Amino acid sequence: MRAPRAGGLALAKGQSYVSNMRSKLEVAGHALHPMLIAFPLGLLGTSVVWDICALATAKPLWGTIAYWTITAGIISGLVAAIPGFIDWLYIPKRTRARAVGVYHMLLNVTVLTLFAISLVARHAAGGGYAQAGFMHMLPGWIGVAVAVVSAWLGGELVETLGIGVHDDANPNAPSSLRSGSRHTSRVASGTGHI
Repeated sequence: MRAPRAGGLALAKGQSYVSNMRSKLEVAGHALHPMLIAFPLGLLGTSVVWDICALATAKPLWGTIAYWTITAGIISGLVAAIPGFIDWLYIPKRTRARAVGVYHMLLNVTVLTLFAISLVARHAAGGGYAQAGFMHMLPGWIGVAVAVVSAWLGGELVETLGIGVHDDANPNAPSSLRSGSRHTSRVASGTGHI
């Protein structure tokens, strides 16, 4: 027997959802963390474009722009992490969402660390950060690739598990990589796998 619930989805007998899983930090009814992540993703991603321009043209201006874009990206990434971490603290323990959140968080820390390494290497480069070479840039480029994986996990938290956006989120919904799971995104499966 199925019982209807909010959002038009039905739960099978024995399945459950967690109430009050909306973000703890909202602005005008929307979660703050997803609003803030646009800044570090945009800035850090764009720094690769400036790096390519610097390598292609050998003009120091592009290296300077990349350096300061990365600086702003790291700062905005640290700011965006605060509401994300607070929201993660409220995810029930021993749930798929909690595990996905840990991986998402660790990958984001890795991204910021890789860009920080690149920033330090650029600063220490002979001739200053405007003269950074490919090896000074490489950690940040790897960071962009890691950010893509982390962004997917963030999307899994929001779109599949409903964390931060749905009052009746299901922190154990199956992965969106499983066929058909997009249609039952917040229905509990009892799995603990990513």
